[in-house]
Amino acid sequence: MKKTLLIVVIILAVIIALPVINLIRWSVQSKKPLDIIIVDKTVPTLEREHHKSFSWILTNERFVKKETNHSYSYTKDYYGFYPQRPLREKKWDRNDYRLTDVINLANKNDAIYFTDTYGVFFNDWFRGINKSRKSRKIYGGLNNNDFLLIKEMKDRNKLIIMEYNSFDYPTAQFESVRTQEKLGINFSGWTGKYFSSLDTTSKDFPIWMTAMYRKEYRKPWKFTKAGVVILKEKDIVILEAGQQLKNAMPQIITEDASVRKYGVVPTVAFDQWFDIIDPLQNKVLSKFKLDTTPDGDSLLTNNSLLNEFPAVVQEPVAQRIYYFSGDFATYDVPFWTARFKGVDKLKGIFFSDKPDDTRRFFWLYYKPLINGIFSDYYASVNKK
Repeated sequence: MKKTLLIVVIILAVIIALPVINLIRWSVQSKKPLDIIIVDKTVPTLEREHHKSFSWILTNERFVKKETNHSYSYTKDYYGFYPQRPLREKKWDRNDYRLTDVINLANKNDAIYFTDTYGVFFNDWFRGINKSRKSRKIYGGLNNNDFLLIKEMKDRNKLIIMEYNSFDYPTAQFESVRTQEKLGINFSGWTGKYFSSLDTTSKDFPIWMTAMYRKEYRKPWKFTKAGVVILKEKDIVILEAGQQLKNAMPQIITEDASVRKYGVVPTVAFDQWFDIIDPLQNKVLSKFKLDTTPDGDSLLTNNSLLNEFPAVVQEPVAQRIYYFSGDFATYDVPFWTARFKGVDKLKGIFFSDKPDDTRRFFWLYYKPLINGIFSDYYASVNKK
């Protein structure tokens, strides 16, 4: 009995000690001062889920603001849309940089990351409103000041990262085209997403897609299984599991050199929105792959599409401009875990070995990718 009790006490002591040890290990890590501009225009809730995971990585890896030597706050340290408490009153503010701020920001800061520029729309902000069609914009889209800041950062050879939907609606075509030119890529106009169920009764399914389908094909929406929907203006392509897709979940495939450099897994499932770009002269570090059937290949070919397209591209000369062709930063990670070193090793709690476990994307792909990019950049700008 005493032996059993002793074992229980030891186990409890280890359970209690491990978080403390990992907190201490995190706190004694060397801080990496780096001034980073975070832009998130899509913040319809207080969780800030479109940039929260990025701020978590900065905190976990000890990137701090130069002036204060403090970690980045996901609730305060960003430009964009600011929902106000209490959320039920639907009050909001904005933190924008003005034209007169651009030069100073480009001189002072080391990097900029546009985590989401889509914005906040009426139906997203006022919950419970009919979502049978798209609604008007409250705030969002790239603007002239954004473009000028990108230009100034590039001219100074600073680190620039942009994500999915930087070029599509609600960004005006003029801003979209010249930003694409500045990054050296070409947006095809096609965007897409995986859905675990194409049944219109599924929670949060965008019903407006069915109207697009009926208008283009002159037949009712009868899809119910998992699948991928790809859109372009008035065109829509449906790839359904068992028909046009063998496995409905899109995969991100990474070449061996990038796997070794960034420590990402070679293959990982991805279930968020993506866009399709032509990388032109940019280097493709990772690509999306859709597991299509011959029927799916024919459908894609008829729309001038392929089942593989870029996921991450890098400017090949200075190698300091990246475009992520997916909604990578959206992941609601528990922020309190950021101050524990080695928390990503707790497999089974945060993610599993199952290939289609979409939680693996953050822990095994996005986190090491972001850490690799910023660590390499930090080392390069701090060479003596």
